[in-house]
Amino acid sequence: MEKTAGAVAVPIAQAGSAGLVADFGGREGIARIASRTVELSEADPRIAAIFASHDTVRLKRTLAEQFCYLLGAGCDYSGRDMKTAHAAMGATRADLNALVENLQAAMREAGVPFAAQNRLLAKLAPMSRQVVER
Repeated sequence: MEKTAGAVAVPIAQAGSAGLVADFGGREGIARIASRTVELSEADPRIAAIFASHDTVRLKRTLAEQFCYLLGAGCDYSGRDMKTAHAAMGATRADLNALVENLQAAMREAGVPFAAQNRLLAKLAPMSRQVVER
């Protein structure tokens, strides 16, 4: 059986382990990391313009839901699929790389072990094809 998180099918059996969720600080830690990622991105001169006209509260919530779902922490993702959510944004590979760097910084600040960081990044990586437009 599969569910989708941002139009990427994720087998439910892959839902993650309690240890992985604990590495991220549980649901609360995941929400803090998502929020911090958005804050860092809003302040990042490379990509701040992309975030300027977006509903930051909604973005933090849906990003947290997506991370939580992908990590198997028992959350549902209520956001749009990645293609729809990023349509007409004109996101480049460099923009996505900057966002990933900000996510990595947020995870480091939260003390998430490197191996656990890589597990989340591996789950997010396939979505890049739906986000990068040019």
